[in-house]
Amino acid sequence: MSEGALSGLLVVAIEQAVAAPLCTVRLADAGARVIKIERAGGETARHYDAVVKGTSAYFAWLNRGKQSAVLDLKADADLAVLFAMLKRADVLVQNLIPGALARMGLAPDVIAGRFPRLIAVSINGYGQDTAYARMRAYDMLVQAESGLCAVTGTPETPSKIGVSAADIATGMNAHAAILEALIERGMTGRGKQIEIAMFDGVADWMAVPLLHYEHGGRETGRYGLSHASIYPYRPFACKDGAVIIAAQTNGEWKRLCDIVLHRPDLAAHPDFVSNAARVANRAALDRELDPVFAQLTTGEVITLLDAAGVAWGRYTDVRDLGAHPALRRMDITLADGQQVSIPRPAGRGPGFRPGPVPGTGADTASLRAEFGPSHKPT
Repeated sequence: MSEGALSGLLVVAIEQAVAAPLCTVRLADAGARVIKIERAGGETARHYDAVVKGTSAYFAWLNRGKQSAVLDLKADADLAVLFAMLKRADVLVQNLIPGALARMGLAPDVIAGRFPRLIAVSINGYGQDTAYARMRAYDMLVQAESGLCAVTGTPETPSKIGVSAADIATGMNAHAAILEALIERGMTGRGKQIEIAMFDGVADWMAVPLLHYEHGGRETGRYGLSHASIYPYRPFACKDGAVIIAAQTNGEWKRLCDIVLHRPDLAAHPDFVSNAARVANRAALDRELDPVFAQLTTGEVITLLDAAGVAWGRYTDVRDLGAHPALRRMDITLADGQQVSIPRPAGRGPGFRPGPVPGTGADTASLRAEFGPSHKPT
């Protein structure tokens, strides 16, 4: 465990895969003591692969700084250990299937009565007051159901986002909700029960396409690496590669025309004078822009863009990310003592030293001894 703002906080996590572990690793990074409850053999993400020196990439990423206890929560003795943990815990995070917690004797009214200071977070696929309450929910399924895939990809092919976007959104939403609840408990002395639905998080991200459709009658298209509602905001082919250019404001557009393109007439053209006009006439605008960039090298374009104060970027392959000049790293220690370098989370400084990734059930014996077998669930 690292020291931090949440030192002294006890978090019990009945978790697997990505969403809940992402939430709790952020709590562990901030100094909370996170006890991860796993089934025999370890949770799902331990078995996705073994690419990181024998450890799953997902598990190595999301489980540093936690303790691991293997408990059979269908057995009275192990359930008693869980109840003893919850008696002292500040936060419970769980992403079991809906209803599983209640079957353990931890229905909402029981939690409220027995653990009034506990902040209990349940991560579900869909809101439990909706017709989708019992639907199975995995990352790609939620991306598809929410409409995210409809606005991602090429005009011909809808796509999912290439990382676990729905899970990541859910984990970060749960993390934020816990921090809010801790502040609220500091004022009221009371815990609360919070539902975080994966679908809600991605539907929130889809607010702009939905608003465009419901209020403007316009369906957001799929434009690959081009922006759907800001233009020009896409890669432009140069003599020796491509540069992604982002002109988000009319001021940036004017500077792009004056300094980079040497075409001040384009800035005032009625078809291109506003962002809405440029989006509507993107094909015509491309016919004006593409030949200019095709005559320049990427270095020449970047020099001009910097002079104009217009944002740009390059397309980076995963093979290139490891050497990216902006990448900040940290070392984590695997269960067997080996070290691995991973991207350092946003907000953590160069002195941040996270705790190790636990082996399956590495802390079971010590946690049984600490919380004891004498506590009986009721």
